[in-house]
Amino acid sequence: MSILEEIIRNRDLKKRQIAVLIDPDKLGTADLLSLVAKIKASPINYILVGGSLLSSDQMDEYIGLIKKEISIPVIIFPGSVHQISHKADGILFLSLISGRNPEFLIGSQVVAAPLLRRSNLEVLSTGYILVDSGVQTTASYISNTTPLPRNKADIAVATALASEMIGHKLLYLDGGSGAKLEVPKEMITAVKKHIEMPLIIGGGINTKEKLETAFNSGADIVVVGTAIEKNQDFLNDIVEVVEGA
Repeated sequence: MSILEEIIRNRDLKKRQIAVLIDPDKLGTADLLSLVAKIKASPINYILVGGSLLSSDQMDEYIGLIKKEISIPVIIFPGSVHQISHKADGILFLSLISGRNPEFLIGSQVVAAPLLRRSNLEVLSTGYILVDSGVQTTASYISNTTPLPRNKADIAVATALASEMIGHKLLYLDGGSGAKLEVPKEMITAVKKHIEMPLIIGGGINTKEKLETAFNSGADIVVVGTAIEKNQDFLNDIVEVVEGA
């Protein structure tokens, strides 16, 4: 079964899906192995790996360590076109559709496409929407784009519809790494109502209540990153939310 098929199957079965985002720039080897051991004993569905400064050589080494310890899909969440590792299972092929910077709409994708064609990675075509999270995040700074306003659910819906009509297979609404505020529940609900493809929500999910709200609002997958970097015991809260559904 492909990763996309697994995501869709779990969505159709009404299962709450969790992805843990690991940034090798922020997590050393010892902490990584500790986290992976805890993930192994939890209901986590996917591991995303990516960082703004990480080199491809580091990606190979880091993903290799993860793959030795765990069998769930490891998916690249690329911070740049250089972050492609053949050791992963798949890659989010992101198009930053909330911005108008051509480099992140199509430019980097053109450079990456031949490399991905020669790889065994499952390429997951993903419409990526940055949402204002109360602070400037690395993603908005590096991409030189303006996130969608938090109070403009209608713009998010129109952007999501365009993404689906273009042919993206997944939609990712993200506050960005280190987000101060999570994606508003009203925006999640509005977008979910108008699309058929699976909906991923990330950024600012740092409490059990926020995690629960994201799922109740329509998220098919919730991505947790910074909260676990700061406190690996947050995995216990994730277990409660997923298993208590």
